[in-house]
Amino acid sequence: MLEYSPQESRLQTERKSSAITPPLPPYRKLRGYAFDPSLSLEMATADINEVVYKVRWEDQLTVEKDANGNDVTRGCLSKGPVGEYLEVIDYDPASGVFYHPVDLNDHYILAQDGLSPSEGNPQFHQQMVYAVAMTTIQNMERALGRSVFWNSHRETIDAAGHRQFSNEFVQRLRLYPHALREANAFYSPEKKAILFGYFPALYDTSTGQLPGGLVFSCLSHDIIAHEMTHAVLDGMHRRYIEDTNPDALAFHEAFADIVALFQHFTFPEVLYNQIAITRGDLAAENQLGKLAQQFGMARGKRNSLRDAIGEIDPDTKKWKPKDPSPADYENTTEPHAKGNILMAALFETFLTLYKNRGEDLLRIATNGTGILPQGALHPDLVKRLAGEASKAARHLLNMCIRALDYCPPVDLTFGDYLRALITADFDLVSDDTHNYRLAIINAFRKRGIYPKGIKTLSPESLRWESVTDDQLAELKHDRFYQMLANTLKNELYKATDIETRADSHQFFENVKTKIHYTVGDISDQAAFDRLTGLCISPNPIWGNKAPTFEVHSLRSARRVTPDGDTVNQAIVVLTQQRKVDAGNGEKLTFRGGCTLIFELAGSPKLSYCIRKNVIDDQRMNEQIAYMSRQSESPSDRAMYFGAADSVHEPFAFLHR
Repeated sequence: MLEYSPQESRLQTERKSSAITPPLPPYRKLRGYAFDPSLSLEMATADINEVVYKVRWEDQLTVEKDANGNDVTRGCLSKGPVGEYLEVIDYDPASGVFYHPVDLNDHYILAQDGLSPSEGNPQFHQQMVYAVAMTTIQNMERALGRSVFWNSHRETIDAAGHRQFSNEFVQRLRLYPHALREANAFYSPEKKAILFGYFPALYDTSTGQLPGGLVFSCLSHDIIAHEMTHAVLDGMHRRYIEDTNPDALAFHEAFADIVALFQHFTFPEVLYNQIAITRGDLAAENQLGKLAQQFGMARGKRNSLRDAIGEIDPDTKKWKPKDPSPADYENTTEPHAKGNILMAALFETFLTLYKNRGEDLLRIATNGTGILPQGALHPDLVKRLAGEASKAARHLLNMCIRALDYCPPVDLTFGDYLRALITADFDLVSDDTHNYRLAIINAFRKRGIYPKGIKTLSPESLRWESVTDDQLAELKHDRFYQMLANTLKNELYKATDIETRADSHQFFENVKTKIHYTVGDISDQAAFDRLTGLCISPNPIWGNKAPTFEVHSLRSARRVTPDGDTVNQAIVVLTQQRKVDAGNGEKLTFRGGCTLIFELAGSPKLSYCIRKNVIDDQRMNEQIAYMSRQSESPSDRAMYFGAADSVHEPFAFLHR
């Protein structure tokens, strides 16, 4: 037994008393699949398919007493995992069992960067969905410049059985890793949850999958990221799930695929490997451009569920690149197939940018010839090309996400999204030195995607029109504009001091109420209608009723430009609806609205008003015609779920 002198004992005590508690880690490391379990069974990809996800650190949950003696939850993570944004509930209805929840704060799990990937361990399944879901949230928040919120509960039934409408905060999205015993996974707007299915692979040995072996959609990075993106997008634009035009549901599918696809480029080991294998040519067949490979092959396909750049030739049974056609957009109607056109356009944009950024490296490596010698690429060249690919993919993904703030609130088309992409990027990066915007325009043009109402396809023509000084002067004669600007300026700066997402949600709801009263008091209604596309002035379309409108959402955005400047914006979304005669004795809900983008630096200024006019007869007739065609041949979704359920669960059968 060691003995200490009095002096040594005093030193030991001082060391203990002066010990500094280390800060919380910035992130939590969790192992998982880069793609899905099938690639871990291939010699060529086994070494790269296990990656470590770095997700935002959420500390262990503790309950404390506040000044009033009430219980207050501190920290964010408990068994499940259950955190600030997500709640994993592992109930398997087909088997009638709850699987034991994983504790990511367990010391042994922390010490080994989470559980090792395993198809047969339900606790790893829980870890996998949490890791990928949090990664997707982080990428969305980084680009948006704010926290994400889930779509609120808006309809409740009171004690008397009457429908009541509110805007109840939903803190956590629920994830069910084993919710369905079928080849499906979908986001449920009604349940505020994502339900993952599992199923036996087909008895077809040509697919390379174990005949009858179980395939878990909750172990596919692409499926998890895809469904999470549906949830985030629905939290921002809840009207985008309404099937009002041929692009509506296709955009939801395309955007979810885009996020899943470009997240592949955040895995360095995967990126190095694929660039080395393709000798730097990412337009050739590679893993980075494919989505949900195991899921697709287990259902009898010879390839992944979707491929951004290629397809299997029906004659040769071999992969070949797709050739885009200007007729693709007009001739495709199925939502996934049409969404694949938008995804392909953006992936081609990435390939163009990657090629341009890597040209100088190839010239250096080949002494100016541009022709690579036979054999493996030099590791340093692979590393540099991977860096350029990662930068291009990350920048393009951020562009795609930021553009959501520049979209109209209803009836979105691919052409609208193209204009949003160009405008959002211009506002953050005015000098397009790498020609990102030209690459996007060219890829859309090749597939016949053109916005309505423009004269040319130049970046200047595609930008949304700025609010003119004359329009501002007309508005400023009314106290509405000054009141709205002052409300935004005086209130939104307080949001930076709010600690919790729940408090932030309530804060924005309160500001929305103030904005509603401000708009309701406007005196020059005609000027307001001309600017916003709404109709709050007396009009025959309202009959004897007073016009109503909704402050659909209020969002703030704080972004940093490449030059280090900060862009602070407030996005105010106003919507309106009216009933119109569909021509068959039924009434159709026709919506309009606008997205008002305010710059908050100095005196708040209205920069853009992106609108869909509520009294646009041409758009109304197009929507009536589209909905009539839909009703003449009822969708499988409606026949399977019934009309009411098809509205509440629009993704359930769409993903079946």
